[in-house]
Amino acid sequence: MKWSLNHYCRSSSKAIQENEQESRREWMLWMFERAGQRNAHNEQCQFWQQDNHTIELRSNQLQVQRLGYLHRNPVVAGFVDVPEDFLYSSARSYADRPGLLDVLLIG
Repeated sequence: MKWSLNHYCRSSSKAIQENEQESRREWMLWMFERAGQRNAHNEQCQFWQQDNHTIELRSNQLQVQRLGYLHRNPVVAGFVDVPEDFLYSSARSYADRPGLLDVLLIG
């Protein structure tokens, strides 16, 4: 699991670096690097909090609740004002805005 998270962080950081239209590029990369430096388990950067726990998504209501939580993370982190403004989030698809990937909508 550690490899996949580090791989995701490196891949996403590269995508941010290469996106010339991303006006917050330097700030976002600095935030990811700073978070990684504060965690002894990471080498370069960190997107998510290290301490997590598994939650079984037993109902549609719980799935929608967790999805909302994930969509709000970039807002809470101060990256954007509203979830659908974060280019790297499926929140864009839920707001009928184009994103980077095709998303299978739930709920």
